[in-house]
Amino acid sequence: MSELYYDPWDVEIDLDPYPTYRRLRDEAPVYFNERHNFWGISRYPDVDAALKDTARLSSAKGDILEVVLTDPVIPPGVFINEDPPVHTIHRAIVARAFTPKRMRAIEDKVRAFCVACLDPLVGADRFDFVRDLGAELPMKTIGMLAGIPDSEQPAVRAHANEVLRNEAGKPMEIDKDRYFTGEMFGEYIAWREKNPSDDLITELLAVEFEDETGTTRKLTKQELTIFLAVVAGAGVETTGRLFGWMGKVLAEHPDQRAELVTDRSLIPGAIEELLRFEPPGPHVARYVATDDVTFQDRVIPAGSALLMMLASANRDERHFDNPDEFDIRRKPGGHLTFGRGAHFCVGAPLARLEGRIALDEVLTRFPKWDIDIAGALRSRTATVRGWDAMPAVLG
Repeated sequence: MSELYYDPWDVEIDLDPYPTYRRLRDEAPVYFNERHNFWGISRYPDVDAALKDTARLSSAKGDILEVVLTDPVIPPGVFINEDPPVHTIHRAIVARAFTPKRMRAIEDKVRAFCVACLDPLVGADRFDFVRDLGAELPMKTIGMLAGIPDSEQPAVRAHANEVLRNEAGKPMEIDKDRYFTGEMFGEYIAWREKNPSDDLITELLAVEFEDETGTTRKLTKQELTIFLAVVAGAGVETTGRLFGWMGKVLAEHPDQRAELVTDRSLIPGAIEELLRFEPPGPHVARYVATDDVTFQDRVIPAGSALLMMLASANRDERHFDNPDEFDIRRKPGGHLTFGRGAHFCVGAPLARLEGRIALDEVLTRFPKWDIDIAGALRSRTATVRGWDAMPAVLG
């Protein structure tokens, strides 16, 4: 058997990381990569515990491995890269956009966006789950929520896609002094100040909150700009990748797809299983802040970068029965794709809503398809795992 090696930037491993994850869980559940100087954990209980441990495992140096290793200057307002109590304050402000009430209110609009994407394709012999749906629906939805004009949405989507790209086999290059500026959103904010509407920018311009110093104030322009950049980037890139996996995995499981066609009540569970089986965000990083931490009797020293392998935890046979089987009837819940604890993905309700609507509308129009795997294109990014193209041949 070959020597065990794991590297999130290794193109060959990334094509199918699950055999490597299995070996890591069995042989080296706490793993150290000397070449890139990071630690990794792969078993469900360890990843679950680490995600909840904001006291010792910090997000303040980033949640992407390259960012943690580079230790750039992170501006205030990147709430996913903050620790409590500042994170708690900022997250509560952004969470206003993703309440159950807000999700119910936008469901019909999201469905209308989805219909507009799919209806022109009816009668064609093929369509692309990523280019025709994944690249469009999440951006239209975030654009509506945030108040980003239609004409500007392609540029926002392209930027969200570009910032996460890395050269094949190599970590992303991080600008230590200009990480996450969000500057492209400044003009939208200035325009919305003069033209208020029913959207997130208008709401955030008006909100008053008590910050960590006890001061009641409004958001600074920089904080607001960064908030929008975080929401738009996360909402567009990760959710968009879900649609590529939807096309591929359901084509590989036609019997389960047929069940979904006849019983739409199974769709929410199918989306949860898809998120478990092929998570668009396969891992998340932390910085071991003050004290050493111990997993599986191995000590990870303070000052280390730690990679939490969500996709491995989602396939841990210690937690899930038959984890390598895709099963739309699996009891929902338990996967770690959206994280845990204080940093649980604030946009999870929106991702679930978009996935559920998209699958429902696709099955209504295209109950059967095969994937043209020769025409599929992998997305070359180490942080979000998925496809740039997933062409379906309709039948």
